Amino acid sequence: MRFSALVLVAALAACATTSDVVNSVSGREGETPNPFPVQRGSAIAPAAPAAAGRSAPPEGRSGQVDFGQWRSADPAAYTPAWRAQMQTLISGADRATARAALTQAGFACNGSGERLDCRIEIMENQCAIDWYVVAEAGRRDVAAGFDKMCLGARR
Repeated sequence: MRFSALVLVAALAACATTSDVVNSVSGREGETPNPFPVQRGSAIAPAAPAAAGRSAPPEGRSGQVDFGQWRSADPAAYTPAWRAQMQTLISGADRATARAALTQAGFACNGSGERLDCRIEIMENQCAIDWYVVAEAGRRDVAAGFDKMCLGARR
C-alpha cells in the first residue's frame, strides 16, 4: 500500500513537471523559451522537378532500342534481356552512333570520349522507373539495367 502511494506521488510529480515543458513549448509569456522556435514562412522553396516534361518511353521499339513490355515487366527478368540488347547495340557501334541511337530513344546522355552514361528516369503510377546504360572505353561489357521502385505495398 505504501509502495502504491509512493508510485502515485511520483506519477503526479512527473505530470506536474511535464505540464511545465508543455507550457514552455506552447510559448506562453513568462515560460522557458521554446528550444525550437517557429519561424513561419522561412523555408526555402522546393526545387523544380529535374525530369519535368520527361515522358515515358513507348512499349516496344523506339528507333534502334526495343523497350519491350516494360510496364508489366519484372525487373529481375527484364534486366538481363535489356543488358544483352544494350551490349549488342553499343559493342557494334562507335560511341557517337550509340549516343545518337540512345538519345533518339529518349535517353539523356552525359560523358564523352572515354565514358558514355545514358539514363531515362520517370515517375509513373507512384513508381520510379529507371533505365541506364554506361559504357567505358577499354571495358568490353556494358553496364545496363532497369530499376522499378514503387511507393506502397501493392506493387
